[in-house]
Amino acid sequence: MRSTAEILEGNKVKLSVEVDEDELKTAVEDTFRKLQREVSVPGFRPGKVPRRLLEVRMGGKAIREEVIRHALPDYYAQAVEEADLDTIAAPEIDITSGEEEGPLAFDAVVEVRPKVSVAGRDGLVVTVPSPEVSDEDLDAQIDRMREQFAELSDVDRPAADGDVVTVDVQATRDGEPVEDLATSDFVYEVGSGMLAEGADERLRGAKAGDILALDATDAPGGSAELKILVKQVREKVLPAADDAWASDASEFDTIADLKSDLRKRMTALRTLQARLAMREQAIEALAGLVQEDMPETLVNEATQRLLASFLRQLEARKISLDQYLTAREQDADQLVAELKGQATEQVRADLALRAVADAEGLEVSDDELAAEIQRLADESDRSVSDVARQVAEGAGLERLRSDIRNSKAVEWLLDHVEVVDEQGNAMDRTLLLEHEGSSEDPEMATEDAAEGSGTEDPTAEAVDHDNDTEEGRA
Repeated sequence: MRSTAEILEGNKVKLSVEVDEDELKTAVEDTFRKLQREVSVPGFRPGKVPRRLLEVRMGGKAIREEVIRHALPDYYAQAVEEADLDTIAAPEIDITSGEEEGPLAFDAVVEVRPKVSVAGRDGLVVTVPSPEVSDEDLDAQIDRMREQFAELSDVDRPAADGDVVTVDVQATRDGEPVEDLATSDFVYEVGSGMLAEGADERLRGAKAGDILALDATDAPGGSAELKILVKQVREKVLPAADDAWASDASEFDTIADLKSDLRKRMTALRTLQARLAMREQAIEALAGLVQEDMPETLVNEATQRLLASFLRQLEARKISLDQYLTAREQDADQLVAELKGQATEQVRADLALRAVADAEGLEVSDDELAAEIQRLADESDRSVSDVARQVAEGAGLERLRSDIRNSKAVEWLLDHVEVVDEQGNAMDRTLLLEHEGSSEDPEMATEDAAEGSGTEDPTAEAVDHDNDTEEGRA
C-alpha cells in the first residue's frame, strides 16, 4: 500500500491511497472467510459454503463491494498512522479506481487537530491571593467566633449594622393584605441583606417604635407594600477574647494556642486556594495567547460532553431541565450557547497545552501510562485489568496518554509563570508549596476547626473544586 498526504485549508488533510492487486488478495480471502461464516445457504453448515457458490449467489460486483467495505477502513487507518495524523472527525472517502477490478485507489479527506501558536508562553504573569494570614485577618476570625457566643443587650440608640432588631411586618398588594408575607416578632440582623431589598437602608437609624414603609419589588409573588414596626433594638455584646473564653469555645486552654492553630489552618486553606488560582489563571493566560479560531468539530464535541455532564448533575439533584431553565429564566438555546462558550475555552486551553507539550518535547512513557491506570484503579476500587480493558476501548488509550501529556504541560507552565500577589508584588513560590507534603487536607482541617468552635469557615469564599474543568485533563 502506498499513501501520500496533502494539507488542505480548514485543518483538513487529503490522503491518497493506492493498494495493488497482490495486497488486495489478502483482503479478498479475509472477506470470503467472513462471508462463509455469515451467509446462510441451505445444505451447508456455517463456514462450509464453497467459495464458488458464494460467487454465483452474490455476483462478482457485490463481492467486490464487500471486499472494499471490509478492507477500506484498515487501509485508511494505516494511511493515517503512516502520515502521523491526529484526526478529529470521520473522513470523506472517494474511491477513484478499482471499484470493480484491478488495483484499489481512494482519496480520504479528513479534519485534523490544528496546531496553534503559544508564542510568549515564557513571559506569562498570574496574580494570586497571598496565603499569608495577617493579624487583622486572624482577629476578624476570632471576632466571628466570638459572635457565636454573643449576648444581646437592649439599646436606646438608632439601629446600626450588626444590631439585632425585632420587627412585625405587614404586607399589602393592590390594597389587599398578603398574609404569606406578614410576620410577627421576626428577629433580624441589620445589614445581613436577608430581608427585602432596601430594608437594611430603612432599618439603619431606626429606633424602637418606628414604623417604616417599603416598596418591596422583589417580594415573592410580585411587588408588595410593606409596613415594618420596629419593636426592639439590641446590640451584640461579645465575650472578651481571653483564655477563659478560648477554653469554653475550643479545645485549647489559651487564646494564644487557639490563635496559633487558627493561623495554621487558615494558612493551609489559603495556600490551597492560591495554588488552585495559580493553576487556573496560568492555563487561562496560556489559552489567551491562542489567536486561531477553534474548530467547530471540537467545540461541538466538547459542548455535548458539558451538556451530558450538566444533565447528570441535575438528575443527581432530582431537578428537571425545565425546572432549571424556569428558575434561571432561560431557554434551552441560551443554555446550549452558554455551554458552547465554555466548550470553546476548553478547546482553546487544550490546544494551547498540546502546543506547549510539542514545543518542550514532553512525552509520556509506557511506565507513566501504567502508573496512571494503577491510580485510576485505586481511586475507583477496581482491578487494574478492568480499568486497562476499559481504557483500551476505542481511542481511550490515546486520550489517556494525551491527558497525562497535558498534565505535564501544566506542570511546565506552573514552573515558568511569574507569580505576583494582588498588590503586584512578586511572590515566593515556596509559600505555595509549603503544605504540599502535608497529610492533612487543609480545607478539611479548616472545616474541622470551624465546627469545633461553632464558627464559619475562616475564609471569605470557598474554593470550587470542579475546575477539573477539563483544562488540565482536556
